[in-house]
Amino acid sequence: MRRVLAAAVAGGALLAAGCSSSSASTASSGSSSGSASVTVRLGFLTNITHAPALVALKQGLFAKALGSAGTVKPTAFSSGTQETTALLADQLDAAYVGPNPAINAWQKSGGTAIKIVSGAATGGASVVVAKGITSAGQLRGKTLASPSLGNTQDVALRYWLKQNGLTTTTTGGGDVFVKPTAPNSAAVLEFKSGQIAGGSEPAPYDVEMVKDGGTVLLREPGVTTLLVVSQPFLSAHPAVVADLVKAQVQANDFIKANPAAAEAAANAELASYTAKALKPSVVSAAFKEITFTNNPDAASLASDASQAASLGLLKPVNLTGIYDLGPLNQALAAAGEPQVSASP
Repeated sequence: MRRVLAAAVAGGALLAAGCSSSSASTASSGSSSGSASVTVRLGFLTNITHAPALVALKQGLFAKALGSAGTVKPTAFSSGTQETTALLADQLDAAYVGPNPAINAWQKSGGTAIKIVSGAATGGASVVVAKGITSAGQLRGKTLASPSLGNTQDVALRYWLKQNGLTTTTTGGGDVFVKPTAPNSAAVLEFKSGQIAGGSEPAPYDVEMVKDGGTVLLREPGVTTLLVVSQPFLSAHPAVVADLVKAQVQANDFIKANPAAAEAAANAELASYTAKALKPSVVSAAFKEITFTNNPDAASLASDASQAASLGLLKPVNLTGIYDLGPLNQALAAAGEPQVSASP
């Protein structure tokens, strides 16, 4: 039976928390060793851009990689901002997050809270607007949704508007009113009812907005999802982290080799947290928007930090040391796949 764990974090309530039967079980084939089993508190978002986490949970990849060394306790969040709060409060050991939440956790902790240990996905987020709007200029005076202030899609939207000569403010003012809206599904409903003119949303929510008559004005480029771990956890349990990364690599390999099965697995795991499965056509369209890659795309992360700083959402930050890609490159080598670099 699936257990649902209720939890709350400072700065926002969790969407849902749970531990699936696949992730809670252990296997004897894990590569880690040690006398005590470790519980890994893993965060992720209920987005298809986090499909590697969903697939790894549903297919039992984390459990197999960890073996007797530990179990994964997954918790679903509605925004990366909430995950950052949980990481900084020592309520998570690892998390799938967007680049901007990862940067925020790094900066707020003075470079002591997290390390990026793998990429997971790039692409899969769009600015979708109402039918008839064909340019940024037509958005003046209109309201657009984003998942949360300072998150990856929020920064991308505000920066794009700025490039097109339109101002925004953190309090919802300016030429275009950006309205942080959680959960993402609420933004879809507000768009469908005409309360907002569109939004900057990750898959599958951008896909749902398009199916509700929306038009894509911008496909947001760059890294979308990263796997991070807390530095204290990495120091205490390096072998467990290596196993998490191994499972991440296996999840992306599964997605590439078995796309239909991966879509079904991700949708089923997602439904266990949201209580409702997505239409298969929505999942399929969402997967097509995303490149599932273990490369964390350091150049993209540096660009995200620069854009956030230019908007006044982040102070200029030195990202030197934010990566620890040793376990990833070991896992890639074992899988016969190309190595990745931490250099932009």
